Amino acid sequence: MRPTGQMRATPENAIQILAQEMQKVKGLPELAPAEPQVRYEWEPRDAPVLPHGGPGEWDSQDALNPSVVRRGAAYFNFYSGFDGKTWRTILATSADGLAWKKEGVVLAPDPLAGEAGYIAANGSALFDQGEFWYWYQAGPKQTPRLGLARSNDGRHWRKARFPVMDYGPRGSWDERALADPYAIKVGRYFYLFYLGEDRARRQRLGVARSLDGVNWQKLRSNPILELGKYGSFDEMGLGEPAVWIAHGYYWMLYTGRDARQNRRLGMARSTDGVHWEKLPPVFAGRETWDSQVICDPTIELLDGRLAVWFGGGDAPSPDENLHGQIGVAVLHAVPAGNKLPK
Repeated sequence: MRPTGQMRATPENAIQILAQEMQKVKGLPELAPAEPQVRYEWEPRDAPVLPHGGPGEWDSQDALNPSVVRRGAAYFNFYSGFDGKTWRTILATSADGLAWKKEGVVLAPDPLAGEAGYIAANGSALFDQGEFWYWYQAGPKQTPRLGLARSNDGRHWRKARFPVMDYGPRGSWDERALADPYAIKVGRYFYLFYLGEDRARRQRLGVARSLDGVNWQKLRSNPILELGKYGSFDEMGLGEPAVWIAHGYYWMLYTGRDARQNRRLGMARSTDGVHWEKLPPVFAGRETWDSQVICDPTIELLDGRLAVWFGGGDAPSPDENLHGQIGVAVLHAVPAGNKLPK
């Protein structure tokens, strides 16, 4: 017997139940801004810490999209390697987050599972309930969706049935493509920030939540972050969000793409994970190797500091063949109005 008032799921009312559940997703737990107010300053290392490979290697063209997780004394970096044809997820490990040892491909696209043959990468990892979780992008180049794989050791993976997150309905903001997942866990829920693309090929950011990492409820009011105005660094597309909690806010680094296909990192903050305020800092590459593109941020602690591993390239491109390499920077929280001492 079911409790009085609970709707029984049938094919006829499944859409109604789903709509009711989606309406409940109002955002992340609300935070109270802390005092004093802070802002972040960007301090990158000059040289990349993880270069792309040589001819014939899995990452011969690009090494991008790092997702770094610390377990015990080791850092695990699940990054995306491109050989000119296929994107795969490659594992690199490190004792200090700076010197990395490449251990090889851990995830590749499976055409028989509906993933096509172009990509199984560009993902987001975290460690929870005694295992690694990795949400990743797969499918045809122009119309990807999101999958999930899990692993006890970071090297041997079990894929869930693909996809775990599908396109939105016709006319929705993510009806054409889903990409660039970034996962955090707050309380009982996983939250996944991701890129959605509509029929006009506008690329914006949204969020969904899940209790089990497999069945997702998208925020009804998505997207949560819109394109920038004409002439801005993010006028042509948003992507690759990275989200963390500090000083009473949700903070986001995201990639913005301009009309020349250059990419830089913007920052936003929110008290509920839904309503975001874009902030003035725009972080651009300072060296030759990342002069045209910095992208793909991932956040983790490094010696007690907030570290950002990111992708960089010297060729303007929205996706690949940018001679991609991985760098690292530190985000310094300083009181608003102050500058970081030289």
